[in-house]
Amino acid sequence: MSAPTTTSTRIEKDSMGEMEVPADVLYGASTQRAVLNFPISGRPVPQEVIFAYAHLKAACANANNALGKLDDARCEAIDHACRDILRGLPDQGGIARHFPVDIFQTGSGTSTNMNANEVIANLVCLERGSPIGSSKDAGYLDKGGVHPNDHVNMGQSSNDTFPTAMHIAAAMAITKRLLPAVCRLEQGLRAKSEAWDDVMKIGRTHLQDATPIRLGQEFSGYASQMAHAEERLHRALHTLSELAIGGTAVGTGINTHPEFSAKVAAELTGSTGVHFREATNHFEAQHAKDAIVETSGHLRTIAVSLSKIANDVRWLGSGPRCGIGELKLPAVQPGSSIMPGKVNPVICEAVVMAACQVVGNDAAVATGGLGGVGSLLDLNVAMPMMAANVIDSINLLAESCNVFHDKLLEGLEPDRERCQALIEGSLAMCTSLVPVIGYDASAKLAYQAYAEGKTVRALALEQGLLPAEELSKLLDPSSMTHPHA
Repeated sequence: MSAPTTTSTRIEKDSMGEMEVPADVLYGASTQRAVLNFPISGRPVPQEVIFAYAHLKAACANANNALGKLDDARCEAIDHACRDILRGLPDQGGIARHFPVDIFQTGSGTSTNMNANEVIANLVCLERGSPIGSSKDAGYLDKGGVHPNDHVNMGQSSNDTFPTAMHIAAAMAITKRLLPAVCRLEQGLRAKSEAWDDVMKIGRTHLQDATPIRLGQEFSGYASQMAHAEERLHRALHTLSELAIGGTAVGTGINTHPEFSAKVAAELTGSTGVHFREATNHFEAQHAKDAIVETSGHLRTIAVSLSKIANDVRWLGSGPRCGIGELKLPAVQPGSSIMPGKVNPVICEAVVMAACQVVGNDAAVATGGLGGVGSLLDLNVAMPMMAANVIDSINLLAESCNVFHDKLLEGLEPDRERCQALIEGSLAMCTSLVPVIGYDASAKLAYQAYAEGKTVRALALEQGLLPAEELSKLLDPSSMTHPHA
């Protein structure tokens, strides 16, 4: 079942007439028109969306079969072709060759929907020993052949399949890639929090000395950010689980069976392992893209969380001698081409840059959802761009979590001596004296200690402000980190 490998062309037809198509590709005239019309970015629709389409087309075929609208042979042929796509089309040279349509295409994703229809129909041609391109020949169809529109696209429209494929692709990517990566990072941060709960260090607010805090407490905050990220992703999955399929052109469901939507959702749940359900309101599901905008917003929040964690680690590891230096970052590569021995926080920097890209992606997604820009009356016309940016954000965040965990967190260690030294030298230690000697006296002590280059403890002992034993208790950094114990 191998496609031709010549560089010649063949003639295919669509509703607009004949089109010259490379002989060795599985797509047809409609896809070729899109290839010629949209040479914009050179970036095809993400593979995740193509795989989502394969799941969707198979589910639609099986639903139509169950409803008595598509015969067993055609259903089986479409289902088999979809499985070939999900395997990556290894016998035909891979997915990219046969799904070339640019992200920046018709905003409804019509070109990608037809690309999927044509590839599936031509895969059936190959399976049946017929030439590629014969899927519209009357004789072939009379013998049970599969037509890209009449059979593969039965009961569907680009206007409901593309928004459905967006949801499938995003939900699967979150479930299979991002959620595991976030959970793993949360567990790694939680483990560091527990391991370092005895490491006392100085806190910092406004980048200035503050009262003591345990390193484990700081890392428990980071772990909590990732736990909240998990919750946000589950909220996104709940929103994404509503599918537009069955609304066809404008949400009314013209040309489809009333039970079609629910059956497709059930088929998809079974084939993907992700729960899907029919949209509560098909008009909302097709006319707006609020679910994708919301999902992108959750991804942006997670990116912001990651940037906070990475930047804090970058600061705490600054030095090693002339910065904060409370953390010892693992050396993963030389930091300078001119300064020997320099090690830079490159993993932190990479994660922060990825976060910046996710924030940018979110801005594009939000703009695509705006009324008058992407959302126009009964259809959104910025869907391929929105889908591509959401998938890109999911992948960036998943790999950022993995790289941060593997290349930095696992090898990260505290400098306990440095942490202790900075605590003792901090002027904020006088905060615990306020309930005993008052705010003004404590402030005076801090200013004088700074002016004379002394510690708060040394100056307080020198002045005899409090008995040594009481002073030692008040200035115990450990007690300051859990004052209500």
